[in-house]
Amino acid sequence: MEYIYAAMLVHSAGKEVTEESISDVLGSAGVEIDDSRVKALVAALEDVDIEEAIESGQMAQPAAAPATETAETTEEAEEEAEEEAEEEKDEEEAEEEAAEGLGALFQ
Repeated sequence: MEYIYAAMLVHSAGKEVTEESISDVLGSAGVEIDDSRVKALVAALEDVDIEEAIESGQMAQPAAAPATETAETTEEAEEEAEEEAEEEKDEEEAEEEAAEGLGALFQ
């Protein structure tokens, strides 16, 4: 992300987005510069109107809220939870019976 931020910073300063300008910004920020990433970014931005991209990004609609659970899904989840609780109870009872049996050995 810092590479994109550097390009946006250079653009907002009214400078041309070049490999050198992006590298200068990244270097000033103390970021280790990967020349291949800088070249790829400049090549990707070559035919992009950055100002238009920023405006269209600001105008983007927020994502739709996820659909609410249906009553059927909620009922299924409740049934599963009840079944799990019953299974745990059965396991606890089996463990208690086993412990009682072991206790009888030491009486």
